[in-house]
Amino acid sequence: MRLAFTISKYNPELDAAPHDETYRLDITRGMTVLDALIRIKDEQDGRLTFRYSCRSAICGSCAMTINGAEKLACRTAVRREWERHGGITIEPLRNLPVLKDLAVDMRSFWGKVRAIDPWVQADSAVAGGSAQFHNVDACIMCGACVAACTTHEVDKGFLGPAALAKAYRFVADPREGQAVRTARLAALQGPTGMWDCTRCNFCVEVCPKDVQPMEAIIRLRRAAIEAGYTETGGARHVVGFRDLIARFGRLNEALMPLKVVGLSLRKFLHVLPLGMRMLLKGKVPNPLHPPIEGVERVRAMLQRGRR
Repeated sequence: MRLAFTISKYNPELDAAPHDETYRLDITRGMTVLDALIRIKDEQDGRLTFRYSCRSAICGSCAMTINGAEKLACRTAVRREWERHGGITIEPLRNLPVLKDLAVDMRSFWGKVRAIDPWVQADSAVAGGSAQFHNVDACIMCGACVAACTTHEVDKGFLGPAALAKAYRFVADPREGQAVRTARLAALQGPTGMWDCTRCNFCVEVCPKDVQPMEAIIRLRRAAIEAGYTETGGARHVVGFRDLIARFGRLNEALMPLKVVGLSLRKFLHVLPLGMRMLLKGKVPNPLHPPIEGVERVRAMLQRGRR
């Protein structure tokens, strides 16, 4: 069976912008996209540039965009892609500078991982114990999650899913003392940190190792709130949301903005026009309405969830 592969080509020394080139190749049973790329390079275009190493979905080197989604080329079957999409289009990872063809510059990615001090800072007074990493330690640093991240798309300073998930891995490590753990959480409170994640879930969808970075970020946020970091807008939203549910048994849209902006007059004036539009559309309930019937059961569920 002979198939067409559309590959994004870009040589910064010769090209003003990336362009597509199509190659036709006879495929064999069980062929992966990486197998196809290697054959194209060997038989048709020796200048084609891409990364690969282990061919076993361990090193993460061959991450690229295949038919619009971030995948490892070594574990992506050609036939399945063809049957699902009716064609095979291969591009470099998004949100990272292209060096040549399908190879991207990973320096910013690695810089963000280094920024969270990715090593255990052991406290000799703390005994080792069983750590609940929730598979975060399975990350192979392929960069697929960063390429798919909608926040990173608009803010290249955002630490990104991989670095934040790795930060959680050390926050969860029982060998680190409370002081170190608190310092880690404090460092992630500001702009570009844990609260900038929009929870789009794309990092979870594309991760080849089921690391679920967004879930790790949520656990980071929970740990930060438990440590007393509740003054950021994101933390105030989480705490306020829970408080209103516990109080009324349902969300009160009239009071929720006040929970987030607090005593800041400037922020209050910023959200006031939105509140007025919601009021005119009948979207703002009475802020003094009574709790729902059976609110005690809601409070009991919330209390169990905190244990």
